Amino acid sequence: MRVGLFDFDLPPENIALRPISPRHAARMMRIGSAGPFGHHQVIGLPGLLRPGDCLIFNDTRVIPGQLSGRRGDAVIGATLHKRLDLRRWQAFIRNAKRVKPGDRIDFGDAVFACAEERHEDGSFTLSFEGEEPVEILLERAGTMPLPPYIAGKRPTDEQDRSDYQTMFAAKDGAVAAPTAALHFTPELTAALDAAGIERATLTLHVGAGTFLPVKAQDTQAHVMHSEWGQIGAATADRLNQIRARGGRLIAVGTTSLRLIESAADTGGTIRAFEGDTDIFITPGYRFKAVGGLMTNFHLPKSTLFMLVSAMMGRTRMQAAYAEAIAQGYRFYSYGDSSLLLPD
Repeated sequence: MRVGLFDFDLPPENIALRPISPRHAARMMRIGSAGPFGHHQVIGLPGLLRPGDCLIFNDTRVIPGQLSGRRGDAVIGATLHKRLDLRRWQAFIRNAKRVKPGDRIDFGDAVFACAEERHEDGSFTLSFEGEEPVEILLERAGTMPLPPYIAGKRPTDEQDRSDYQTMFAAKDGAVAAPTAALHFTPELTAALDAAGIERATLTLHVGAGTFLPVKAQDTQAHVMHSEWGQIGAATADRLNQIRARGGRLIAVGTTSLRLIESAADTGGTIRAFEGDTDIFITPGYRFKAVGGLMTNFHLPKSTLFMLVSAMMGRTRMQAAYAEAIAQGYRFYSYGDSSLLLPD
């Protein structure tokens, strides 16, 4: 499909630069397959689901994977994308023309890395020096990797270290938050429990590739960056049992959805999974296991807007986004939410 079909105009004032407080007070648009759109708050989520449904969360934790350093007199920026092993990360480099394989980059605070290899997409493999865990080095020299549409309008600060982390964050490895879950609070999860809504977790370490624009003119020419994920055997079995008794699997965020669909076979049975996924979901995709999605409002011409269009239909999502803009919904990572429930 032509990428231009997924374009829309978004006024800058609709882009959220800070999350609302409390988080569960964010607005949420309910989008069904037809009929009027519903306007709610996230705290009202339990009343929009059915007992026996299961919300699936991504328990990845965002690391301070944004680095600024020097190679000689050149200022070099690095955004870590994907862990390769204990000391090596794939990273997107700003001012990459000033870096060549073998260069040593000084990121300050006694943190050094060697630019080992340049990849076809322009990214580099960075190998961090020393014996301290890389996570310790990043805590010392790194900052939270806010999306470019926020970082371009204000500096990252200490508040972002908590704001850009979900309450489910447990496993270090992401360089972008699974933002749909930013809306959840202990009060909301208690209300969900009381309503008989189940919860499950999986892990997908979100990479910086999620923010990259689709440069191709056609979706078939776009190459997704791979990300590492894991679904345990016990979790897979439990999700299959929920589906078997009629409960819906509602992915909280596109990352949870992509991993579930990567792990499901053609009959919808979810298997234990550990490894990379580069699944690219566009209209025409037949969903195998996921029955709904809670997600924020996404960028024009992004792979994420293509994904929600695959679930609900492109025309339906264009209409929903037009109404969200007209109603003053807040977009992107720190913005409001939508609940997609196909008939």
